[in-house]
Amino acid sequence: MSKTFVTANRLTDGLVVFRTAEGAWSTAYADAALYDDSAAEVAAASSEATVVVGVYAVEVEQAEDGSWQPLTTRERIRVLGPSIAYQRSA
Repeated sequence: MSKTFVTANRLTDGLVVFRTAEGAWSTAYADAALYDDSAAEVAAASSEATVVVGVYAVEVEQAEDGSWQPLTTRERIRVLGPSIAYQRSA
């Protein structure tokens, strides 16, 4: 059974944020609220144009370990970070 969460980018610093059950925004994926139908939440979150930009719903499915994982590679990267190790130049 798939569900969705709502994500966006925070305007102050561009970080990926996730909509919580309380209607706030968190940078922690673990705080994301899961919805069977997120259309109303996307509409409500989209009205926060002074806080976030690019609001949309992401489909997730439950993995064998019980965690919820995004279905697409793009969203897995947004949740987990870059697919390569970050190296600072000297």
